[in-house]
Amino acid sequence: MTSTSVIQPALDIAAIRSQFPILHREVKGKPLVYFDNAATAQKPQVVIDALVNYYSHYNANIHRGIHTLAEEATAGFEATRDAFRHFVNARHREEIIITKGTTESINLVAYTWARQQLQAGDEVIISGMEHHSNIVPWQIICAEKQASLKVIPVDDNGELVLEEYYKLLTPRTKLVSVVHVSNALGTVNPVKDIISAAHNAGAKVFIDGAQSAVHLDIDVQELDCDFFACSVHKLYGPTGVGMLYGKKELLAEMPVFLGGGEMIKEVSFEQTTYADLPYKYEAGTPNIADTVATAAALNYVQEIGKANIRAHEDELLQHATSRLLTIDGLTIIGRAKEKTSLISFVIDGIHPQDVGILLDNRGIAVRTGHHCAQPLMARFKIPGTIRASFAVYNTLEEVDALLAGLQHAVKLLR
Repeated sequence: MTSTSVIQPALDIAAIRSQFPILHREVKGKPLVYFDNAATAQKPQVVIDALVNYYSHYNANIHRGIHTLAEEATAGFEATRDAFRHFVNARHREEIIITKGTTESINLVAYTWARQQLQAGDEVIISGMEHHSNIVPWQIICAEKQASLKVIPVDDNGELVLEEYYKLLTPRTKLVSVVHVSNALGTVNPVKDIISAAHNAGAKVFIDGAQSAVHLDIDVQELDCDFFACSVHKLYGPTGVGMLYGKKELLAEMPVFLGGGEMIKEVSFEQTTYADLPYKYEAGTPNIADTVATAAALNYVQEIGKANIRAHEDELLQHATSRLLTIDGLTIIGRAKEKTSLISFVIDGIHPQDVGILLDNRGIAVRTGHHCAQPLMARFKIPGTIRASFAVYNTLEEVDALLAGLQHAVKLLR
């Protein structure tokens, strides 16, 4: 089973910050305040060291050599698969597919399972708060197979309207694919209820865990989801690495995704036979170095403890919420009862991009725009938001710096 997080009396945030080299730099003459963690988190020295150590001591291609470096590189790569298995409590290590990230994981399932299973008239359900990566692949496959794409509506608080979701489920529903935590709102969706209802209707469920994996304990067996995906760069790890979890019986029946080396057993001009799981879906030379370093990132998160991370981030979120609401004309977009550590907002009469530029001049990094969630922005009738997203290394003092920066921006722009 996955380890249970235990909340410590208090995290030593100063000690944690000292482990992230980039936090010691300045931007435009100001100390960096990094509030763009929902886009990508910064990397602790232990992850950087693991990456450098790989290239310095055992860089080699994997699974294909008997020499020492190849064996060491293979062992490091497969150790990350085992770390992923533990991280999400998968039953079998063969259920963990190493990918480039959540986007590739979703596309893998769309172009294999969905392309094989969907027929004309079938239905796929997504939600109104999905990232484009969990919209576009299903649109493509539904158009190809003449299936229908249905959308769970979002209410004014930024929560899914579950009563409408239950009405959308029909015997024609083949897949429900929803985000666990909204990257644009911070909403934590009740995925266990969503999964149970879908299974009762005979549908499979894909959970986009890109934003949830770093904040919430993930137990795919307890959730009983059919597929789960996440990206490592939001988990204090390298870019270009992700994970797809799939139930073993589903992965075994799915057709191959990419053809090439590693994903085969035997190749002749007459016929090719494919490798067993998980290698069936890992064609070509992967991102070995960053995958090896991923184990250090996963271990780092677990050593701190997700409950401790979540408690600290919740404190930051509550502080930010109360302080930002003192700014005249500021409206928070997304007021769900269950949220993780990000806050999206707009300020009357001021374009989000202008605010972002002025904050950057003070060394404060936030994300502005539609956050790859244009249908959600349309639902709220706005072009985009200013999004501040928090991590374990952020401080209350940095939140206060954000408030001061916003007050300064409002004075200049109004």
